[in-house]
Amino acid sequence: MSERETDGESRRGILRCMAWAGGGLLWTVAGGVPASIALGAEAAAAKAKPFSFVQVSDSHIGFSKPFNPDARVTFREAIAKVKALPQKPDFIIHTGDVSQLSKDDQFDDADQIVKEAGAPVFHVPGEHDVLDEGNGKAFFDRYGKANGATAAGGWFSFDHAGVHFVALINVVNLKAGGLGSLGPEQLAWLKADLAQRGSSTPIVVFAHIPLWALYPEWGWGTEESAQALPLLKRFGSVTVLNGHIHQVQQKVEGNVAFYTARSTAFPQPAPGTPNANPGPLAVPADQLRSMLGVRDVRFVARNSPLPVTDQTLA
Repeated sequence: MSERETDGESRRGILRCMAWAGGGLLWTVAGGVPASIALGAEAAAAKAKPFSFVQVSDSHIGFSKPFNPDARVTFREAIAKVKALPQKPDFIIHTGDVSQLSKDDQFDDADQIVKEAGAPVFHVPGEHDVLDEGNGKAFFDRYGKANGATAAGGWFSFDHAGVHFVALINVVNLKAGGLGSLGPEQLAWLKADLAQRGSSTPIVVFAHIPLWALYPEWGWGTEESAQALPLLKRFGSVTVLNGHIHQVQQKVEGNVAFYTARSTAFPQPAPGTPNANPGPLAVPADQLRSMLGVRDVRFVARNSPLPVTDQTLA
């Protein structure tokens, strides 16, 4: 098998790990190529990883319905798993829908829970975080400064240990059918931001709604993705992290690997499920935690083996 084929197989296997921890994603970074590992095996991997971060998504704090009587409980379980990791992550990324209804008390509860992990947190909003009359003012007033955002729209980027992280916002001014939208100003900013990085720089992009046309019929995609994604093609390693659909879906396109994450609150139907619509999926109470989960991933040297394990709370 050629080196290019081997790299492709590695990228295809990067995010097959989906292990329960209430909805967080553990990443470690080494050599700019992502790989995954189970929570139970991270101690053995700790010697090889120069840094790690955790992704959590769709906590929907304030959600309290039969699908999940209290989303705070499962989010708290996720953060407890993060706190228990033998190597403290450098930071946490929350890929949106922190809250259910953009209310201050919901953001307060989320912040109180996540701070137990003892790590800095970067946030991008989900559509449930921008429901207030200020079109997300409560969210951006709370998290914009902590994110280090300088653009008026709240998007931002930062560098960590040689990896460039780009946070995009695609939930303001949603298009017909619920498709995400980046807008011309953000696209221009993205082009200028990436132009400053060499093609060998590993790139991690995160946003709430998927940046590929996963299932446009349900609004599971971003309208201007065809304009944004070509900007990433020159980079040798690109990982795109999203939430929104509350389940694992993945796609590899050239050097760009796309992954969606499960929620900490409730599952949603698989895309295209007959007679179904996007929204909370009712499952028996004893099956709920088998539908919620985490993906544990680390960055390792290219062509390294990818330990992948699925675990459930049940």
